[in-house]
Amino acid sequence: MAIAVRNEASNVNSNINVTPMVDVMLVLLIIFMVITPMLQNKVSVDMAKVDNPTPMPDADKEDAIVVAITRDGGVFLGQNKIATSELGNTVRDKLSNTPGKTIFIRADARAQFRAVEDAIDAVRSAGVDEVGLLTNKREAPGMGGQ
Repeated sequence: MAIAVRNEASNVNSNINVTPMVDVMLVLLIIFMVITPMLQNKVSVDMAKVDNPTPMPDADKEDAIVVAITRDGGVFLGQNKIATSELGNTVRDKLSNTPGKTIFIRADARAQFRAVEDAIDAVRSAGVDEVGLLTNKREAPGMGGQ
């Protein structure tokens, strides 16, 4: 009786197939490219530029209350558009459990001053004592590209 010897080691492929890994990475890249713009929770506003802005790190916190005023006079509380007449009551409701909190205003540099003033008045009428006006730092002339 003869013994059959199988040589399976000669048929083993030791090359790494990277095609499935590249496919998965490209799908993940596309997913992140699509989702990243959606993660922005701010209304697009071109804020005023100043030489020495006061740092306000509390404005970047998750629980910060930010009122944005756009160029056309639209008022937003977070991402939601709101009428200026309703702003005070809505802020009062949000601050009912945390009094003494600072409200931050992100106003467009070309927004009408009247819209900004009305928003600040509405927030102040809600009982807010501290209002922070957010600005951007002005770039020094001649620094770009040299």
